[in-house]
Amino acid sequence: MNGIDQKLLRIGVFYDGNYFNHVSNYYNYAHPRKSRLSLQGLHDFIQNQVSQFEGADPRYCQIVDAHYFRGRLTAHEANARQRLLNDRIFDDVLMKEGIVTHYLPSGRMGEKGIDVWLALEAFELAIYKRFNILALIACDGDYVPLVRKLNTLGTRVMVLGWDFEYTDDNGNERSTTTSIRLLDEVSYPILMHTIIDDKTRRNDPIINNLFVTSDEVYRPRLDPAEQARLLSEPTPPNRKRGKIVQLRNGYGFIDTDAMGKNLFFYWGDLLDFDFNELKIGDVVEYELGVNEKGECAKQITPVV
Repeated sequence: MNGIDQKLLRIGVFYDGNYFNHVSNYYNYAHPRKSRLSLQGLHDFIQNQVSQFEGADPRYCQIVDAHYFRGRLTAHEANARQRLLNDRIFDDVLMKEGIVTHYLPSGRMGEKGIDVWLALEAFELAIYKRFNILALIACDGDYVPLVRKLNTLGTRVMVLGWDFEYTDDNGNERSTTTSIRLLDEVSYPILMHTIIDDKTRRNDPIINNLFVTSDEVYRPRLDPAEQARLLSEPTPPNRKRGKIVQLRNGYGFIDTDAMGKNLFFYWGDLLDFDFNELKIGDVVEYELGVNEKGECAKQITPVV
């Protein structure tokens, strides 16, 4: 190994995509930040942390591989639910950051299969690419065997995890925690919520750059004739259509056929598209559901 190789710290980054999306949604809708996580900002943060932990010049702390794992709908099903565009937009974001995508068709065993695939790929790539540091964006204790195997290779593992809880607009208590077993096994456990909420770092660009700064893109509301046309089109069995009549902070209401009756919906019931993409007057497709307050809309997709 030459002198340059001895200085360079090779970092591999592995995303549990479902977990990352869940955390990003929390910051976008339930946290005062009201913004999604930035992949570029997260990578800069990881390099900065490795530099501090390893006592190395940041120039020699390089992410040489990044991989994103998630279950998702097949192309035909995504097309039927008007989700292909959103999938492609996020693929573009991942591609721009040099992140390799790994997808399995979503199904009864979809997410479990993704966990296993991530562990196998991470271990194999750590052997062939000789990662010095492997950063894992995950919270599940099921990754403990992977961490133990990586430790035998001399690969130091960094886990970026979040603990948070909040009350949704239905009054339900929701919480997410990172496995203590997982944190105990890794070389560098990082609880991101404590760093992000640290008031002494509120002006730290490394922290602020963890979040996307997006300008609102103007999109006109649908005119009444187009709304009527979309509402009159046939829908799949058990699916209904309506137009958005109210939007609030992370929730809204959909107009229905029943006179004076609007259905409540929550951002967590949107199928893989951003609440911020919605406009009043948009036509959406949904399934009827029930919460503690009565009927509501679930499994919501936009009708383009």
